[in-house]
Amino acid sequence: MKIGFDNEKYLKIQSEQIRKRIAEFDGKLYLELGGKLFDDHHASRVLPGFKPDSKLRMFGQLRDSIEIVIVISAEDIEKNKVRADLGITYDEDVLRLRDEFLSRNFMVGSVVITHYNGQRTADQFRHRLERMGVKSYCHYLIDGYPHNVELIASDEGFGKNDYVETSRELVIVTAPGPGSGKMAVCLSQLYNEHRRGIRAGYAKFETFPVWNLPLKHPVNIAYEAATADLNDVNMIDPFHLDAYDKIAVNYNRDIEIFPVLNALFEGIYGENPYKSPTDMGVNMVGFCISDDEVCCKASKDEIIRRYYDATNKLANGADNEAEVHKIQLLFNQAKITTDDRRITVAANERKQQTNQPASAIELEDGTIITAKTTTLLGCSAALILNAIKHLAGIGHDVKLIPQSMIEPIQKTKIEYLGGNNPRLHTDEVLVALSVLSQHDEQCRRALEQLPRLHDCQVHTTIMLGEVDRKIFKKLGCGLTCDPVRKK
Repeated sequence: MKIGFDNEKYLKIQSEQIRKRIAEFDGKLYLELGGKLFDDHHASRVLPGFKPDSKLRMFGQLRDSIEIVIVISAEDIEKNKVRADLGITYDEDVLRLRDEFLSRNFMVGSVVITHYNGQRTADQFRHRLERMGVKSYCHYLIDGYPHNVELIASDEGFGKNDYVETSRELVIVTAPGPGSGKMAVCLSQLYNEHRRGIRAGYAKFETFPVWNLPLKHPVNIAYEAATADLNDVNMIDPFHLDAYDKIAVNYNRDIEIFPVLNALFEGIYGENPYKSPTDMGVNMVGFCISDDEVCCKASKDEIIRRYYDATNKLANGADNEAEVHKIQLLFNQAKITTDDRRITVAANERKQQTNQPASAIELEDGTIITAKTTTLLGCSAALILNAIKHLAGIGHDVKLIPQSMIEPIQKTKIEYLGGNNPRLHTDEVLVALSVLSQHDEQCRRALEQLPRLHDCQVHTTIMLGEVDRKIFKKLGCGLTCDPVRKK
């Protein structure tokens, strides 16, 4: 993988910027953390060289100064809201996040339940936290939030919220997903700290959009594609332009809410230390791009990947036509089509040649390997076999798994397990190879090539099932599928 981002530089200058921001206030900064912390794969895809855990590693340099507060909305608990990428509910993800932080020796101070209005499920979750020895606090619904500034910045607004007790100078406020109320928690704490004579600060740590890249830079367009379901739109920050006569990129929600935030800051402190929403951010990503061309290419690939994700959801019955249309418009801005993804073209050419569902993978040296569906193997299982045989220098015609081994597996799937598809999935092929590798040198050599599939791009002309998708994810492959359901 070609590198386009200087990760070590990022760790250094981002942590320095946060220390600087802490010093601007009375040694107390509430840092709202947007995006993923442990596994920011979007950033690592559009900025090759950015490590998925870069934020965590950066915070590791500030560990002794950090306390973490995890936020969850009572409404999300009530709705049993699920994280699509992990398949777990938001309340379970709060516990997962806490365990992840603690395993890395970070201090997790408490959990704040926002939008609280006496929901029974929220109370049950609080009792669960209490049994675990976890402090929890409630922040309440405020009529007219966020526009009724006079009420919000009063004892009947933020003043009614539980004061979250913290002991360290940098309080990171994070959540399982968007809409949890992170910003409101930060602002509520500013109000309640001020009542206690402490001039605490607030800042945002959000990687995208990158404020000092052009509005239509592919990295920023890729962010719009990633948030197309939220209908986020990148914009020139008019407040920054007016204050400094400099162009900076932000997104619509922060720009729209800034006049309200400005009024809230003035209501709490009498003045706002920030002249623009961009001022509130702490984001040095744009200064760490080492090869713009590499990042542009990676970002265009990400836009295409997001398009396939959206069309797959639509084919599965989701009501997301607006998301699909939004990404199609972004194709025009980025001047790309799906044909710019080489393996998309290769997979569809193989499908036309064979009249069967097909797949393609681009290996680390640029070689493209294809496969088709057969009576024994699905196109994804066949692709993995073809790719690792090629990497191991094993002839294409060599059958690593004998038919005599495949047929009993098929019989079990159909006759004993009641399945409809006799073809082997990717996990079944890998298990069979693992068994054979004990006595077959070629199978052993082929299996040893699996790590070389990491970061390789894959496309199939049919939507894969959950099992095959998970295998490609575990292998570290970037998978896209045509929005065609299996018959």
